[in-house]
Amino acid sequence: MKKCVILTGAGISADSGLNTFRDAGGLWEGHKVTDVCTPEAFARNPKLVLDFYNMRRRQANEAQPNAAHQALVRLEAHYRVQIITQNVDNLHERAGSRRVLHLHGELNKVRSCADEREVLDWTGDLNIGHTDGKGRQLRPHIVWFGEEVPLFAQAVEEMRDADIVVVVGTSLQVYPAASLLHFAPPQAECFLVDPKPQQAGRAVEIVAQKAKDGVPALVDELIRRASST
Repeated sequence: MKKCVILTGAGISADSGLNTFRDAGGLWEGHKVTDVCTPEAFARNPKLVLDFYNMRRRQANEAQPNAAHQALVRLEAHYRVQIITQNVDNLHERAGSRRVLHLHGELNKVRSCADEREVLDWTGDLNIGHTDGKGRQLRPHIVWFGEEVPLFAQAVEEMRDADIVVVVGTSLQVYPAASLLHFAPPQAECFLVDPKPQQAGRAVEIVAQKAKDGVPALVDELIRRASST
């Protein structure tokens, strides 16, 4: 069974009604990124940062998987599917995908400010005074700007033996995630599903559609191929 690696970004979640990373004004939910998405921001104003992520968590938990998420689940009957997502929502899992690697963390998890290995499942609001087992403040389990991406090396290894790579809803402009495509084998077939595709850095077949439209059609084609061999 061939291996299919799916790299997803904000565009696939946008089709479920979740705002993409930044709007045209360079803001995120009305905030400067430097005010809510860095370790320095959390040290300076932890309540603002916690409130920001509480809002995002509530929005994500109210959203529903769309046709693109659901199509990727169908692919698992015909390929070894590994999803690598830059998204922090759990829409892939809720749709039924079994192998999802979250490069930038997860909204429904929190961790100790003092020990990044202490990670807890969390679905409600996170506030000042919520602490770990030793009384230390908890923070969102999110990779902020300026922090290392701890699962990047694992993502690279998943990409190295891909037969097919499908990039969905990401501009391939945010590093290090944007460099993952370069670790796919030279012979791997690559697809890019995005209504406004940008240069991918290697030969890709473009599907210039929104995720909810382009992914189901591409999945149907990949399943047809697998079924005919």
